[in-house]
This record gives sequence, structure tokens and C-alpha cells, in this order.
Amino acid sequence: MRHFCTLFDSNYLLKGVAMLRTLKQHCPDAYVHVLCMDGQTREILEQLGLAHVTCLSLPEVEDQALLAVKPDRSVAEYCWTLSPCLPWYVLQHNPEIDAITYLDADLLFYSPLQPLFDEIGDASIVIIEHRFPPALKHLEVNGRFCVEWVGFRRDAHGMACLARWREQCIEWCFHRLEGDRMGDQKYLDQWPASFDGVHVIQHVGAGLAPWNYAQYSFAEDNHKKIFVDGEPLIFYHFHQFQLLSDGSFDRLSAAYRAMGREPETVYRAYEQSLIGILSEVRSIRPGFSGGVKPFLRIKSQRLVQWLVPQEVKQWLKKFIKAV
Repeated sequence: MRHFCTLFDSNYLLKGVAMLRTLKQHCPDAYVHVLCMDGQTREILEQLGLAHVTCLSLPEVEDQALLAVKPDRSVAEYCWTLSPCLPWYVLQHNPEIDAITYLDADLLFYSPLQPLFDEIGDASIVIIEHRFPPALKHLEVNGRFCVEWVGFRRDAHGMACLARWREQCIEWCFHRLEGDRMGDQKYLDQWPASFDGVHVIQHVGAGLAPWNYAQYSFAEDNHKKIFVDGEPLIFYHFHQFQLLSDGSFDRLSAAYRAMGREPETVYRAYEQSLIGILSEVRSIRPGFSGGVKPFLRIKSQRLVQWLVPQEVKQWLKKFIKAV
């Protein structure tokens, strides 16, 4: 059995379920420990009956150290603070688990994960780079690695790294660049030099995302399998993706799309998955709208990004939010 963990609230429920189901589809021995950030998330997950999922609630995971910093962090910052705390909790309470991988909720898996496990081997710590193209290389100041797939083995190196990351995120985890810190992710920059047994994933089909897709070539074969530079696409990170209240989607910002059109087959598969999950969730929870954004508000925000001078953008965003 391969153990994973993730966390999300009602706003990420649809995305989280899509990730969990495709993970199981392409990794049959996957077992996932899900930290439900609100009660509705846990209730719906349990009603969906995902046999490969164990639901955890916040009170189970939160200790005094977490509760002490919680009031000073935004929802996103607190979720980042929990990124190392969740795998730490799972390993501490399940001594039989030899290794665990933290996953972001907004991933989708497209083909078997075995090539990744073959590459990783017996590594103690596993991370993956953002792989920014030259035009976005300046973003690496916020972190060379992405907290979308982070793995730890229960050995001296893996546990030391996880313990240190947990301490760092509890001490400081904010949405701003401050020296060698930025959220939960810039801490990872230090790992290759600070810990033994670190493996950086090299498979080109892993970690595709809006910030790097433009530098790759995507293709689909007759069996609807998607390839990236000739290798199977394993997972894509749907950063910025929004479901809209009129039934349409807002895939990503114009800043990313300006470098090249997003891979249509990749996004279409995600959209079809989310449509089906939304229908299923609404069959057991009528009117559910978690993560479904108002159409006019999102489109207005995109218009602001394109047309409005920088000096008045903040005022307009406040006005749009008010209406």
C-alpha cells in the first residue's frame, strides 16, 4: 500500500475528489489520509464512500503549537502551515507506514504513477521543481520547488527533514517573500544541500502546470492517452482553475496564456471530471456550490487585469467585491 495525504475545504472539494479518484485509478494500491478543513467536506466525502480514503478533522490534527499561530494566519497561510503537519501527524499515529507523500488537492492524474516510484526508488525525501521557463525564471525567487508532491520515508533523513519543515512552518508561514522564506515552499530550497537522500523528480510527465506547460509539446494518441515531449503525462497541477456559476470555466490567467495556448485535451479532461463530480455531489447535497465562483465577478476581475492602469486596480477590485 502506498500512502498519501492531502487537505482541502468545501471550496476545493470537487477538485479534491477528482484528484483522489484519478490517483486511485492510476495507482491501485494508493491510500489517502484527507484532512477535511470543514465539517461539510468530511460529511460529503464519507457519503461518497471512497474506500481508499480516511477522513481526518482539524481537531484531530491541531496541537497547541498550531492553535497558537492559527489566529494570525489567513486561511491559505494556515493550510500551508499544515502542509508538513499533516504527514507528520499521519506518520506519528500510524507506525506501520514506511513512507508518505503529500499531494496538492488540485492535481489530476492521467497515467500510471509507477514510473515515478521506479525513479524515486528508496529515496528518503522527494521533491519536484517548478521548472519555470526562461520568461518566468524570476518567479523562482519565491521557491525553486513546488509543494505539490513532497515525499518522506520513515528513516533518519526523511524524518529529520519533515520535523524541521514542520517547525519552520509553525514558526513562520505567510504569503510574502521575506529573506529566504515564502509560505511553506521556499524552505524546500535548502533541502538538497541540508539533507541526505533527497531526490528531485525528473520525469517530464510529472508536475506540468500553467507556469511551465508552454515549453512542452503535448500530443494525444488514438487511445486518448496524453503525452508530453513523448512521455506519458502523469499529473497536471490546475493552479488558478475556477468553475463558474454559468457552467463555464476560467482556466488560467492571461499572463500564462500569453506564452502559449493551454493544452486543450488536458483541460477538457479536468472539466469533464469536475462536471460529473458536481452533479454527483449535488445529488446528495442539493444546491452545493463550494468552489463555484460568480461568473460576472471573475470575468470582471480578468477585465481589470487586462485594461485598467495599475494605480486604480485596487480600488476597482474592492468595488467588484462589494457588489
